[in-house]
Amino acid sequence: MADLTPNSSFSLTVRLELLNRAGTLAKVTKAIAEVGGNLGQVSLIERNLKTIKRELTIDAFSTEHAEKIVAAIKSVAEVNVLHVSDRTFDIHRGGKIHIQSRIQITSSSDLAMAYTPGVGRICKAIHEDPENVYSLTIKSNSVAIVTDGSAVLGLGNLGPEAALPVMEGKSMLFKEFADIDAFPVCLATQDVEEIIKTVKNIAPVFGGVNLEDIAAPRCFEIEKRLQEELKIPIFHDDQHGTAIVTVAALINALKLVKKEMETIRVVINGAGAAGIAIARLLNKANCTHIIICDSKGIISKDRENLTSEKQFFAVEKGGLLKDALVEADVFIGVSAPKILTPEMVKMMAKNPIVFAMANPIPEIQPELIQDIAAVVATGRSDYPNQINNVLAFPGLFRGALDCRATALTTEMYLQAAKAIASLVSPNVLDKEHIIPSVFDNRVATTVSAAVQQAAREAGVAKL
Repeated sequence: MADLTPNSSFSLTVRLELLNRAGTLAKVTKAIAEVGGNLGQVSLIERNLKTIKRELTIDAFSTEHAEKIVAAIKSVAEVNVLHVSDRTFDIHRGGKIHIQSRIQITSSSDLAMAYTPGVGRICKAIHEDPENVYSLTIKSNSVAIVTDGSAVLGLGNLGPEAALPVMEGKSMLFKEFADIDAFPVCLATQDVEEIIKTVKNIAPVFGGVNLEDIAAPRCFEIEKRLQEELKIPIFHDDQHGTAIVTVAALINALKLVKKEMETIRVVINGAGAAGIAIARLLNKANCTHIIICDSKGIISKDRENLTSEKQFFAVEKGGLLKDALVEADVFIGVSAPKILTPEMVKMMAKNPIVFAMANPIPEIQPELIQDIAAVVATGRSDYPNQINNVLAFPGLFRGALDCRATALTTEMYLQAAKAIASLVSPNVLDKEHIIPSVFDNRVATTVSAAVQQAAREAGVAKL
């Protein structure tokens, strides 16, 4: 298998002291290159007649690779390594978010209005008309990001404390891309009833709830129950965010290969939250030829002890992943590293589409099938066509909050996917550009508008 591309998630800062001689820095850069490191910024810190101090940023592709790069630098005779730090750890130190006041308190009159005694009048106004909570508090622009830490990224059941950095990051994305105030809520329980009870108890503060990194199958039950028992949008991003962006990317990929959603054969590998949600949204988009595989192979009707979600998509004939891929048009992976081979892709139909979205290592590395597949997408930022949920959830919640939606529907998800796909114009669309950039400032507003329109048509918008 080819090495992964060095990227900023394994980025180092290395401070060096070098002899002040011509060619010394060149020896360092050569050592870095020989072990596959990707040199970024080189800064001059201090210089005298004898020595030079420099700071280098270097991208690696794993922790082990980073250690190999540092060892290579240390092997250069005229270099003294003063300090090494992991840039990803550095930006997390002390946390990534904080609370900031919207108004300044500079006088006693400001304090009297913002807090006691003036705030008492606001409390009474909300008590008399509970709808005032939306206009007089943060509720109209706030989202709770709730997790039990049972399915953190692709790392597994790490618990609530270890999930907190992800939830902080999610809060940042809500703010940066949609100006929504989102708060991490990491729960010290993995009991379904306890989670539901806790979310219901904190719901008065929030205009919506984003469920995150909760393992299947209980994530389905938690989302369903909360949707039934609360009148605010409940959204499990691992399910629906992934599904929205996947369908958006597939809409555009199909344009390139000139195939129709109604006739393609799709194989989804991974039957957890994301895989099931992708299948459901594809159904909504009129794709009906879907086979889902899990670790045991094709989910078929002769299998025992299937969950209700798996039973719904069970097909008549069982087999292995390689059997399912024969003449398939699309492979969608939300599963495990390196389970797809070039030989299996060659078994697919003409102009196959491969979405290998396992993170951090995809089901197959794109380099291995660049001449076989018509379109390849991953979940990584260092390859073209990143399937990234940030294209979906900020705009979706922006729209839901702005029209004060009481629920989210599958049609709202589908319209969000179509909105994302529409931002890739025909003159830009190609095999490496099937999805807009996460930094495209049109995304959140376009998704928001589509979601609001769908909410009004569904009768779930209060504004």
